[in-house]
Amino acid sequence: MNSHRNPRPSRPIRAAAVQSTTSARAIAFAALRSIFRTALPSIIVAALLSLSSTLARAADHKAPPPESAASTYPANDAHPDEHLTIAAEPCDEPKKCSFFRLSYIQNGLLPVRVIFTNDGDRALQLDEVRIQFLSAAGDKLPAATEEEINRRLFTLHSTQPIRIPLIPIPIQRTPIDKKITQDDDEFGFHGTIVNAHSTLAGYLFYDIRGIEQPALAHALLYIKQIRTLDGKLELFDFTIPFDKWLTANPNAPSNHPRKQP
Repeated sequence: MNSHRNPRPSRPIRAAAVQSTTSARAIAFAALRSIFRTALPSIIVAALLSLSSTLARAADHKAPPPESAASTYPANDAHPDEHLTIAAEPCDEPKKCSFFRLSYIQNGLLPVRVIFTNDGDRALQLDEVRIQFLSAAGDKLPAATEEEINRRLFTLHSTQPIRIPLIPIPIQRTPIDKKITQDDDEFGFHGTIVNAHSTLAGYLFYDIRGIEQPALAHALLYIKQIRTLDGKLELFDFTIPFDKWLTANPNAPSNHPRKQP
């Protein structure tokens, strides 16, 4: 009986088909090898450069030492009955606080790390706190704002909008430098609540250029208007003598002021 099925491909046809498939695969593999030989090194180099750049930034990035309990710093004021201790840790030497992005100290701005340690069972709020630098001569300095820091570092003019007479169009001064806001975001206070059994710390800056040097000698940090979280109770004022810090840091530049010519 005659079969109506298609006959099997002959061996030469099957061999040709296999050879054709093999040739196609060989061409494809050759193309892939060519791509990898040309593109892969560039990809690897780019990845290595990106990694090295990331590692370099991480190595260059510096940070202040983690804050400790306020009682561990030499310049502190403790109120045992109120279960709160506040410390002040100034930095008068650029290399000691090289993590800052800008040269604050060289421009007459004194960084002071203020540390609040609440050993009580109730939270405290700093929404209206006043932290003032009191010089030996009686100068009373509030912490500098970002606008004041920007003005000190970059311009003698105000950073606030001004109006030219007869032209009711506000003209904006130079905006705050990004590095100032970055330093504040990274090293400033990250909130105004000192939770129970916790520590809150951040850097403030004081414009001491017009103060007789050394500015820290016999100066005080004066803190007031700390309240309980519900606002019903205001704590007593705190006074921190910077002389305590000078005694504990005999090699600090403030202990060896340069003589004015």
